[in-house]
Amino acid sequence: MKLHLKNGRYLDVNEMTVKTGSVCTEDGKFTYAGENPPKNDYDRTIDLNGNLIIPGFCNAHTHSPMVFLRSYAEDLPLNKWLTEAVFPHEAKLTPEDNYTLTKLAVAEYVSNGITSCFDMYYFPEAMAKAFAETGFRCVFCGALNNFSESIEKLEEYYLKYNSYDPLISYKLGFHAEYTTSLELMKSVSELARKYKAPVWCHNSETKSETEECVSRYGMTPTGIMDSLGMFEYGGGGYHCIYLTESDYDIFARHNMTVVTNPCSNLKLASGIADVTETCRRGINLAIGTDGAASNNALDMFREMYLCSVLQKLKLSDAAAMPAEKVLKAAMTGGAMAMEINSGIIEAGRNADFAVIDMHSPNMQPENEIVKNLVYSGSGANVIMTAVNGNILYEKGEYFIGEDMEALYSKVRGICERIFR
Repeated sequence: MKLHLKNGRYLDVNEMTVKTGSVCTEDGKFTYAGENPPKNDYDRTIDLNGNLIIPGFCNAHTHSPMVFLRSYAEDLPLNKWLTEAVFPHEAKLTPEDNYTLTKLAVAEYVSNGITSCFDMYYFPEAMAKAFAETGFRCVFCGALNNFSESIEKLEEYYLKYNSYDPLISYKLGFHAEYTTSLELMKSVSELARKYKAPVWCHNSETKSETEECVSRYGMTPTGIMDSLGMFEYGGGGYHCIYLTESDYDIFARHNMTVVTNPCSNLKLASGIADVTETCRRGINLAIGTDGAASNNALDMFREMYLCSVLQKLKLSDAAAMPAEKVLKAAMTGGAMAMEINSGIIEAGRNADFAVIDMHSPNMQPENEIVKNLVYSGSGANVIMTAVNGNILYEKGEYFIGEDMEALYSKVRGICERIFR
């Protein structure tokens, strides 16, 4: 698909400025961004009427099929939420369920300007098929733990889904230290060294998780994993609320990424991550929504707003975590974590982008457009989303190969069966 988006503006994330001009794409890549677009036989020329093109948001931590639990497992502390509301119902899911639920999540992603996700869940065969069919970009993370999957399956998935489809890739990972035995973690470390690969997991999400790990091993979750040589080739952690000084040192030394999930952390009363300290130490920061069961919306605008204002409250400093840092984390920070060639509008990068309606009341006046995106923007401002140069959402219409009402009906049927 050759696209020419003209008469608009685009966000230069490198300089964090808004520039006037055209953006062109071909064969899934950006080919031009500037004021003098090359003449070409474009498949479609779109007059943006002054609207803004932004790099698509990279949702750096999610569990897509968990949309089935949206507004079901509510008002419970994390441990009770997991053991009484989440795990028993997840056990009833089938691969066919995950295939359908993933497509619902994709629709929500693209309506909110999200063009890629870093997904940890079960039945990756069904999910990979759904992502590929809808044209959405996904990086999978292993979900190994004491109760499901195996080290053999993790290796099988790693090899299979890194050569499955151009839109799909796979990272080594496991659920968390508190759900994974020392022997299994050692096996993950061995696999990481075998393939020279990064490793990902939930890390220091709650105070009790961290304290219990110290009680077991005399080290924090980050410490015990590092002692096993797990991060020799990088990786990162999701949530990372209770990192210690030595944990931050480990993250910095191994060029790891902290993925913050402010909405989920608040809703489950887990805590507020010190992402200001993450940035101060030069550690890559990314942002994720987590699953819809603990959020409940797959909306990066909400995540960005909270990522900033929670730091201001935590540090009693209204200047903490400015909008520019947050926006970069939601775009290039996520792309770096997922190791995808996205997050920036420039020639040669993946043509993953969204268009923001600048004629909306909440986008006016345009005193500071970057500030507007973080502090007043919402998914309602997204009028177009494209992945790999293909438009998947435009002005309320979805182009993901599904009749949306039929999809909603299928999802309702899944929920009725599981919750019956």
